[in-house]
Amino acid sequence: MKCISKPIIGVVTTIMMLSVSICGCSSVPFSAKYSVEKSPVDNRENQYFPTFASEKCVVNEDISTESGFEINEKASGGLFDLNNKRTIYAKNVNLQVMPASLTKVMTAYVALKYGKLDQMLTADESVLIDESGAQKIGLEVGDEMTLDQALHLMLIYSANDVANLIASNIGGSIEGFAELMNKEAALLGATRSHFVNPNGLNADDHYVTAYDLYLIFDAAIQYDTFSEIINMTEYSTNYQNAAGESVEVTRKNTNGFLSGNATAPSGVTVIGGKTGTTQAAGHCLILLAKDKNGNPYIAVIMRDEDGDKLYSDMTSLLDEITK
Repeated sequence: MKCISKPIIGVVTTIMMLSVSICGCSSVPFSAKYSVEKSPVDNRENQYFPTFASEKCVVNEDISTESGFEINEKASGGLFDLNNKRTIYAKNVNLQVMPASLTKVMTAYVALKYGKLDQMLTADESVLIDESGAQKIGLEVGDEMTLDQALHLMLIYSANDVANLIASNIGGSIEGFAELMNKEAALLGATRSHFVNPNGLNADDHYVTAYDLYLIFDAAIQYDTFSEIINMTEYSTNYQNAAGESVEVTRKNTNGFLSGNATAPSGVTVIGGKTGTTQAAGHCLILLAKDKNGNPYIAVIMRDEDGDKLYSDMTSLLDEITK
């Protein structure tokens, strides 16, 4: 057996210790946030590096409530307590489903991040939507309005042509904007979703999960403009058509809790949200609500049977806030 001198052993030990340090094996969690300006290994003592799980509600399986409330087996949904980072209810939240117009939450988030509210948008041929039943305000090529106007009409009335107007101007094209949507979704942790358009009209390879929508909606409400718009019951504005003429448009909110067609449980206030309906996606709704103390919650239901059942289920889900 060949002997190794003590000096050589010391050198080998030092090299091994350096290797472990360089490879990142330390007491700092791998998922900790960091920046190139300040390394997480600098001044590690008494520092806290929050992980994704510490900042969001996390759920990996169905969660039932003591009341026994349930949505139907084909639907998916959840109720999330934002202040306490707690998932109160979950059903099929990681199931990939078509989002219908709940897609427009992601569209608004990307537009607010990359655009400016006073930015003038000019309509191209992408606004000429001919899909049967698609909601729109009737934009024509050459029509103009600001991003602020467009966001109001898209979120309050769910206008599909306005969603395309936003996308083509912010992203350069529908395809370019979809790339931004997927990039931002990944950054938010919404990794089980994929977008190919800004409006949610039926398309192959366009899907989300209820949990991903919670993440996206939670990011969107950080923008005051988004939160203010979804709280409005009606919106009126004037935009300019290609001939330079002023066109007046007034639209009411499609959200039943704001239009008066649905009533929130006692002790719960619905701030606003987004509706979505297509034959393939079913009936969908995501909401921001608050309890009597002002604590915020996000509630989402996807792929419900019909409009009446959706609002009945959502009312029951919101009632879990008070228990």
